[in-house]
Amino acid sequence: MQLTTHRLPLVAAATALLAACGGGSGGSSSGGTVGSNVVTPTPSPSQTTSACSLSARKQFAREVIDQWYLFPDLVNTGANPASYATVQDYINALVAPARAQSKDRYFTYITSIAEENAYYASGSTAGFGMRLALDSSSLVVLEAFEGAPALAAGIDRGSRIVAIGTSAGTMRDVADILASDGSYGISEALGPSDPGVTRYLEVEGLGIVALSKTDFALDPVSDRYGAKIIDAGGVRAGYINLRTFIDTAEPDLRAAFDSFRAQGIDKFIIDLRYNGGGLVAIADVMGDLMGRDNVGQVWSRMTVRPSKAAEFNSTRLFEAQPEAVAPVKVAFIGRGGTASASELVINSMLPYLGTNMALVGANTYGKPVGQFGIDNPACDDRMRVVAFRTENADGNADYFTGLAASVPVTCQANDDYTDPLGDPAEASISAAIDFLAGRSCQAIASGGQSTQSVAARRALLASPRPSTAQREVPGLF
Repeated sequence: MQLTTHRLPLVAAATALLAACGGGSGGSSSGGTVGSNVVTPTPSPSQTTSACSLSARKQFAREVIDQWYLFPDLVNTGANPASYATVQDYINALVAPARAQSKDRYFTYITSIAEENAYYASGSTAGFGMRLALDSSSLVVLEAFEGAPALAAGIDRGSRIVAIGTSAGTMRDVADILASDGSYGISEALGPSDPGVTRYLEVEGLGIVALSKTDFALDPVSDRYGAKIIDAGGVRAGYINLRTFIDTAEPDLRAAFDSFRAQGIDKFIIDLRYNGGGLVAIADVMGDLMGRDNVGQVWSRMTVRPSKAAEFNSTRLFEAQPEAVAPVKVAFIGRGGTASASELVINSMLPYLGTNMALVGANTYGKPVGQFGIDNPACDDRMRVVAFRTENADGNADYFTGLAASVPVTCQANDDYTDPLGDPAEASISAAIDFLAGRSCQAIASGGQSTQSVAARRALLASPRPSTAQREVPGLF
């Protein structure tokens, strides 16, 4: 979960911090409290060259961690920057003790300011526009995004890719790539996330398809199935499938809940099964839209390291919204890719719904912490540093092993990619309907996903060098 380029009072401290790194400041926060933007003078070429040397960028990363890292006692202060070839390698060494305790699973990283701003503002990214997972030795399409090449070529949820090549004559079977190079070999075979990159894919039922990666804007709530009313199994429920928490999700969420409110819907299925998180500000809006009867009560609390607590610890209350509903029961669909802001929403609703809400599907990822973004504009560097933890009104936090142990009602269900998302026959949606109807289910194992079925353990394909979009939309290529 991110506090993005909305500047908080954090700016003053960040300005001082970054002065030694070539200029400018920028703190960003996911709390939704917006301050003024910071205007940074453009440095001269000589200043930029000096400030953006590898050693200077490493020093910037170290200073950010020293001032803001949530776990100051879990920093490898003896890491020698000269021993690491990249800034990210050095960051990984610094936070290795926290990572060893599963408190920072690659949540602290350096990225591009421009790339991240473009994604959070509009969903802008480049790729084929599909979400991929490995199912045994097959590559399965879990979702295809509107306005992108894959869907235009007839590739959609349930499609199987059996071979990949840079031309029709260089095809390699997915099973062979996996056997020799593992899952990262698949990611490498699909090529970088750059416009114009072309790959040939053999797709069951379609044959060999040539796809070129293009720029597209990811729609956070699909016009095909993202918001609808499901009437099945004796239940009439509002269904929301939210792909990612970005700015453009807000109007879609408001419109959907306004429609549900007008039609008297009080049971809901919130499908976050692949949602890796994003902006806390959008999670806050989503909470408000489900909290008509909770206005003024605690939605969530944010806490930071002790040295920053007086300035940045905060409590966020439910706020009144004209589109808000008052849920009677809610089924949240989640899986291993459900993380961060998605988990914040589920956790924050728990004190108000209790056993009238359920986690359906599989255990979530386990990311109860979020990042501040500290900018070094001269180098287009944004340091995303784990800087805060979230807790709900009852104090539930630190769910690093996922939310299944926190939610009193859970229902195990597969991700049935043979049925479309939004279809009441799809396994997880069917299980959600059963919960809303008062029917029993098998609980999710709270210690992880090792006891789940093969389908429940289906792994979203990860890139070894993820773009901003791939961090927040797991499996995106």
